[in-house]
Amino acid sequence: MSKWSHPLMEGLPVLGKDIEALSMKIINKAVKIEDYDPESYPIVRRMIHATADIEFGDSVRVHKDALERGMKAIENGKPIICDVHMLMSGITRADNEKICIIKDPQVIENAKAAGTTRAYMSMEMLADKIDGAIVAIGNAPTALWKILELYETRGIEPAVVVGTPVGFVGAAESKQALLESDLCYITNVGVRGGSPIAASAVNALVIESKKRK
Repeated sequence: MSKWSHPLMEGLPVLGKDIEALSMKIINKAVKIEDYDPESYPIVRRMIHATADIEFGDSVRVHKDALERGMKAIENGKPIICDVHMLMSGITRADNEKICIIKDPQVIENAKAAGTTRAYMSMEMLADKIDGAIVAIGNAPTALWKILELYETRGIEPAVVVGTPVGFVGAAESKQALLESDLCYITNVGVRGGSPIAASAVNALVIESKKRK
């Protein structure tokens, strides 16, 4: 027996795809699937999988058109705009272009000059790519505020906004503003969130899109 072996691992899958499949079965048994719309459940399930928190599903909010609009954006080759590189790295299922410029020297310079965050400035500087794209925000509430501003002031409308910024300052408020806007959203209420959750939602859109090909 390998020194890394453990009796509790006997009979459990060791390959990634098998571990994922078993995880999904566990989630299906643990949640009340009937509480979710068929269009939203694949997304919610992925977000639960990313958190290993069944109760997290209670906080998720999915716009009625999010799945369809997200899948169409994926299928039409639209880019996926991300606020941070961690989120971009977590979107593993999509072949679409993924864009994050938060480390760009011009973003840093412009943010400093304007007295704002790099996340906010990166959305400003990507404004010409956002219309019709998927926007995924997993870290910075200021990036989500900027998306809302671009829509309200310039009519720039993403296909869907995956907005799950995390933290005690502005995260819950920015997500509530997204819910109250006219934008198509995948989000959650409260201070919890993060890049892995946003990435899981985007991956769910890609997985569901591939199923109908």
